[in-house]
Amino acid sequence: KLSVFLGLLAASGIKRWYKDGHRNGRTDPQQVRSLGFVHDPEGFSIEKIDWAKAHKTHRRGTMRDYVAAFPGATWHEDARPWAVPCDLALPCATQNELGEDDERALIGNGCRAVAEGAIMPSTIVAVELFREAGVMFGPGKAANAGGVAVSGQEMSQNSLRQSWDAERLQQMLRDIMGRIHERCLAYGARADGTVDYVKGANIAGLRKVADAMLAYGVV
Repeated sequence: KLSVFLGLLAASGIKRWYKDGHRNGRTDPQQVRSLGFVHDPEGFSIEKIDWAKAHKTHRRGTMRDYVAAFPGATWHEDARPWAVPCDLALPCATQNELGEDDERALIGNGCRAVAEGAIMPSTIVAVELFREAGVMFGPGKAANAGGVAVSGQEMSQNSLRQSWDAERLQQMLRDIMGRIHERCLAYGARADGTVDYVKGANIAGLRKVADAMLAYGVV
């Protein structure tokens, strides 16, 4: 397990300033906006994330201003971050943001894993190239399932007229994602000991829908 996991995070707007990665020992040196990206070699600490969130939501500023507050960082206008060396890439902004050229840059720079945090942010060609290159790839239907899971938790709270604290919700979400990962392992295991998460997620998703249809007598 890496004590520091260098990653690229592409996000559209303040989709979610998520601090959980720091609890798992990861730093994300790149935060991406639609107009460019910030590269901070020291990584984004909780303090820096809080500053960026406040700057955007309360002062209506942009991430261009980040470099003035934290001089070690650089702003790259109208650029994409995928050529920056990293261990982990998290495309979380929009569809098809990771194309073939971006994928080749990530592979060439030694990226170990890509996990989708949006709806189909990687093109079909990029996904196939990741798989062929042996880069661990977490498809959105599995890696991005947390958003749907939390929506379900919200509906449950409303129906039960209850309010759960953040710690309980976090644990429930972790349990859900853990079960998703277990199913991906079960259905995506290869003979050489590696895991095809795309295959695993596809089979697990189909089984879940099929089992529900059978249970309700649809087929």
